[in-house]
Amino acid sequence: MRRIWVGSVWFFTFSVMAQTGAYPVKPIRVIIPAAPGGSIDGVMRLLVPKMTESLGQSVVLESRPGASTNMGNEYVARAPADGYTLLANTLPLVANVSLFTKLGYDPEKDYAPICLVATAPSFVAVHPSVPAKSVAEFINLAKAHPQTVKYSTSGAGGITHLSLELLAFKTGTHLVHVPYKGGGPALLALMSGEVDVSFVSAIAASGFMDSGRLRLLAVTSAKRLPIFPKLPTVAESGVPDYEFNSWVGVLAPLQTPVPIVKLLHEHLTRAARAPDIVERFAKDGAVVIASTPEAFKTQVSQEVALWAKVIRQAGIKAD
Repeated sequence: MRRIWVGSVWFFTFSVMAQTGAYPVKPIRVIIPAAPGGSIDGVMRLLVPKMTESLGQSVVLESRPGASTNMGNEYVARAPADGYTLLANTLPLVANVSLFTKLGYDPEKDYAPICLVATAPSFVAVHPSVPAKSVAEFINLAKAHPQTVKYSTSGAGGITHLSLELLAFKTGTHLVHVPYKGGGPALLALMSGEVDVSFVSAIAASGFMDSGRLRLLAVTSAKRLPIFPKLPTVAESGVPDYEFNSWVGVLAPLQTPVPIVKLLHEHLTRAARAPDIVERFAKDGAVVIASTPEAFKTQVSQEVALWAKVIRQAGIKAD
């Protein structure tokens, strides 16, 4: 019996060695399932040089946009599980399963999570003509005038759409969604007064906060941000269980050997925790998380369930 057990251990050991070898021996591709220039691309471009240096092998970004990130997501789910094809994504990974009737991947069953890299909150911003100086006042306004308060987004099923519907879900309000073709037009619609409210990024918030063209009410993170210390959180402002952060995480195909996942996690978190990276993220209102694979896996499952409820109540469909 002992010989059988010892033999099994050696078989497993050599199997793992055969799978991992001297990994990595060729460039590692990180698939970005969106067009270049977005938040996922921006985060990964900061990390890739440091990962390349520490791994001693090239890490390259490859953009595969299409179908609200579904094309890139499915490509990685079906890729060889050898550690040479990875996926970097954000909220669509966990929300699309409820937005689309058919998907070629399952966010909980087809990937081996490696690391939740960083998170970034949004800012609740209203046009100056809106008679609300706080989130509580805004909620009262929306409840007093249901189906009249308009909000802008970069498109149906996107991050801004879902985060504002989450606020409506938590507060029992009914807002009017006005989608635009991109974040820029959505922001311009808010500043021009075409819509009443939207969620904006830290970069947009810092650039326009003193212009008088929009009014910031709160930040969606659990804690106040050092770059806006006087701005309260939504939770402080009358919605105690509300928190929203966009995020960027990295995953591999499901059957990727555990030693490879651990190695990638080690080098990815080392890159994300570098002092210059932490400082750069902080300037953009982002926070380095550098989670464990297990913690990221748990978050994926929790967010799949959360967004299913929000999407069902709001009646959102992307196809």
